[in-house]
Amino acid sequence: MSPVLAGVLQLLALVVALGLSYRPLGDHMARVYSSDKHLRVEKWIYKGIGADPHVEMRWPAYLRGVLAFSAVSVLFLYLLQRLQGSLPGSLGFVSIDPDQAFNTAASFVANTNWQSYYGEQAMGHVVQTGGLAVQNFVSAAVGIAVAVALVRGFARSRTGELGNFWADLVRGVVRILLPISVVGALVLVACGAIQNFAGIHEVGQFTGGTQQWNGGAVASQEVIKELGTNGGGYFNANSAHPFENPNGLSNLFEIYLILVIPFALTRTFGRMVGSIKQGYAILGTMAVIWLGFTALMMWTEFAGRGTAFEIAGGAMEGKETRFGIGASAIFSVATTLTSTGAVNSFHSSNTGFGGGIDLLGMQLGEIAPGGVGSGLYGMLVMAVISVFIAGLMVGRTPEYLGKKIGTREIKLAALYILVTPALVLCFTAVAMALPTPVHSMTNSGAHGFSEILYAYTSGANNNGSAFAGLNADTQWFNSTIGIAMLLGRFLPMVFVLALAGSLAEQKPVPETAGTLRTEKPLFTGLLVGTIMIITGLTYFPALALGPLAEGLAA
Repeated sequence: MSPVLAGVLQLLALVVALGLSYRPLGDHMARVYSSDKHLRVEKWIYKGIGADPHVEMRWPAYLRGVLAFSAVSVLFLYLLQRLQGSLPGSLGFVSIDPDQAFNTAASFVANTNWQSYYGEQAMGHVVQTGGLAVQNFVSAAVGIAVAVALVRGFARSRTGELGNFWADLVRGVVRILLPISVVGALVLVACGAIQNFAGIHEVGQFTGGTQQWNGGAVASQEVIKELGTNGGGYFNANSAHPFENPNGLSNLFEIYLILVIPFALTRTFGRMVGSIKQGYAILGTMAVIWLGFTALMMWTEFAGRGTAFEIAGGAMEGKETRFGIGASAIFSVATTLTSTGAVNSFHSSNTGFGGGIDLLGMQLGEIAPGGVGSGLYGMLVMAVISVFIAGLMVGRTPEYLGKKIGTREIKLAALYILVTPALVLCFTAVAMALPTPVHSMTNSGAHGFSEILYAYTSGANNNGSAFAGLNADTQWFNSTIGIAMLLGRFLPMVFVLALAGSLAEQKPVPETAGTLRTEKPLFTGLLVGTIMIITGLTYFPALALGPLAEGLAA
């Protein structure tokens, strides 16, 4: 079987698996967030944290819940790392330095999982399992909660109430993420991923001595890192490491985990707003972009020029032979079009255009299908922008799902789409202008510029993957990328929840003959075009200096 055919067959199998999961999972999540009943374990949690799940919140109260919970999470994870040297089960590792502890705490709470450290050489079992893995669950649940709040804003009328943040948070973990993770961890263990609390031990006999590895609860952390679109690896090699991702079957399963909830949330959206077709329109937009980017990535990685490329069957540098080019390309697009950031190959070793596809995937705002929760609310904001543009073209007040898109709504949507580009481009410009940050670049020229552009794109868009050639473990990058991650995560949530509150207060607008049919393929095409044009206008100059220049020079 040719490598190209193998890659295409894996993509088809993935599409079938996602299709089979779409309806049951999407409907289940709609029931979870629409139910007025609470499980016994959930009641215990509410009692423990002192929350009343029956109290409805307006958007400022909902936002305060999100920010307060996240602030406490950052502080807890920071202190856990700073005290690691004094904690049992830390495998003898010392406490983490302040700048790196801040960066890591911000990273995992912001659902970014950017790592400027070697996991197997820095973090013991307590931090990995009691700190990082816990944040993988709750940060994902926060993202879903904010998305559901926005959906309620479209679904409700004449009220500013968006639900209860604490109930949404707990339900997301207990009823969605935990059950799937338990089953998924068993699948990964069956595939060969490790799951233990072993200490450091020597393995094999290599030239000059033996190699040391430490064990860990890897399978359970691997499954939620993918399912929650987190991305932080137990080991530095991330999902290229055989302890995390042993073979082709586990690799395909991990890609499935990355994509299943973001895609299924479009079904949840359709159910909650009372129109399945509206969910299909958003799904279609996500699917068109994802399949298009995957096809482009496979083409550029298989079509490398030169004798070495032809002998290897494509661009095999930086890729695991047990996965090959096809599976690596599918994984690469899945992880950069979501906020996952996990890698099974080194993106820095992609072809010039391949690296550009990874960058562009993040710069779209990671909405196709995007992160858990963040992908859906990001796409809905783009839908608001699209109906506003359509309204300008036909000269009528734009409407979406029976809600008028007025001055307040479009301002909030515009602020949303401006936050991350401002963070990415400003931090990149400052880093390139100062004398010290550029010393962290392994490469010069266009590829070196791409390393820094990629780092801030990954941080501000809450992705977490890296180009692998940048030494990011410096005070400058730990601090600035940490700030970019926090602002890139929580500033957009402010605008999303404010938009949700504004929409929920409106009374529904009756549909007329002039109403734009947002469930039709025409709107899907308009939405895809809007996304690509906005991203292209924003980032094209930076992309031209980096991956485009490198690709054209190859």
